[in-house]
Amino acid sequence: MSDIRIEHDLLGPREVPGAAYWGIHTLRAQENFPISGRVIGEEGDLIRALAAIKLAAAEANRDLGLLDTVRAGAIIAAAREIMAGALHDQFVVDQIQGGAGTSTNMNANEVIANRALEIMGRAKGDYATLHPNEHVNLGQSTNDVYPTALRLATWMGIGRLIPALATLQGAFAAKALDFADILKIGRTQLQEAVPMTLGQEFGAFATMLGEDVARLTEARALLCEINLGATAIGTGITAHPDYAARARAHLEALTGIPLITAPDLIEATQDCGVFVQVSGVLKRVAVKLSKICNDLRLLSSGPRAGFNEITLPARQAGSSIMPGKVNPVIPEVVNQIAFEVIGNDITITMAAEAGQLQLNAFEPVIAWSVSRSIRHLTAGCETLRANCVTGITANRAVLDRVFAQSIGIVTALNPYIGYQNATDLAREAFASGRGICDLALERGLLPEALLRTILSPENLTRPLARVPSL
Repeated sequence: MSDIRIEHDLLGPREVPGAAYWGIHTLRAQENFPISGRVIGEEGDLIRALAAIKLAAAEANRDLGLLDTVRAGAIIAAAREIMAGALHDQFVVDQIQGGAGTSTNMNANEVIANRALEIMGRAKGDYATLHPNEHVNLGQSTNDVYPTALRLATWMGIGRLIPALATLQGAFAAKALDFADILKIGRTQLQEAVPMTLGQEFGAFATMLGEDVARLTEARALLCEINLGATAIGTGITAHPDYAARARAHLEALTGIPLITAPDLIEATQDCGVFVQVSGVLKRVAVKLSKICNDLRLLSSGPRAGFNEITLPARQAGSSIMPGKVNPVIPEVVNQIAFEVIGNDITITMAAEAGQLQLNAFEPVIAWSVSRSIRHLTAGCETLRANCVTGITANRAVLDRVFAQSIGIVTALNPYIGYQNATDLAREAFASGRGICDLALERGLLPEALLRTILSPENLTRPLARVPSL
């Protein structure tokens, strides 16, 4: 095999490494876009999606008599190999690129064409036999292939995020059961409010995450609408009239995703609203996770100078200078993921807004941002569950002591002693450091049996009709 081969494009001839499956268009893109240092081959979902689209297109064009069975068979075989994980190292274009994803599409066309040529017993670069654009890209444009691939890749990624989030939800729900009988004082604006159980606090975390499992499922369904068959701007120019329907059907059978062709392909080719919607839900997940992690850090603060109501699993030494210090590193890393996702949402919003006329040229940075948000949220959910939530323990002695001394329990006495008496109790308790119960009994405001009934866990933590006098 020659060390190099000569390929030609609009700008002239170039030498391409003889062993490379990519070609001249990919070579120029490598030179033009040394941006992120991360190539598209590292995005496995995107590469599998591109291969699936090329496979479905070849099947559709074969069905329509536009592609002979030999070329179609070779393209299909090459695409199947890539879907199975082969040749991803040949997808070498930087993920952030100009050209609305053209370099990514060209990279896919060239890799599939050259592997198909090998399958046919021909040399790489023998484009007179099988051409990246004329055959692999037949009936297509970057402007329908790339957006469709992004939708498929995002569908796959969310398909991993949903179970990771649901499993994390389950871990919080399990802790809610474990802590169901532990009384504590709830807080509003960081001040003591009214009693609740630690189980209720953790149950609320589970509910928050469960809501977003549903929201992610809804947003994922929007990705099923594709513009494959739109070609350049949505008019379908150069494609067979039946191509869009056939390609969609083959792609659906291949991926198992319930795809539909957009009713207005011109609109679908220029509109990135689905990614704004998906990113908004990802931001919602991030905000909730960050709020929960803020709470975990507060509740575990200490061990002696903070709340110290719960203990997080010790994962590593916390300081290079302070012996014995352990930090809440798992919630901290999830907080940082959330900050990133929120920033990604701004990027996606601006990129979607920047589209002009019949095309949005900024989908590569949308792909970059959505992919990272999904991948990092998935990893964050998994590490938060495995390395933090499942190992959380309650500090019962601390909770019992704080509860007994809390002024917040006076709210439960309002219906029996009145707001003014309750206020006076709270004022004296705060000034003297004495407990509410002791002061109420001392003043003769309630009989002891009734006071104990009012302040029982089952009566403090749920709606309740007035306890009858005993």
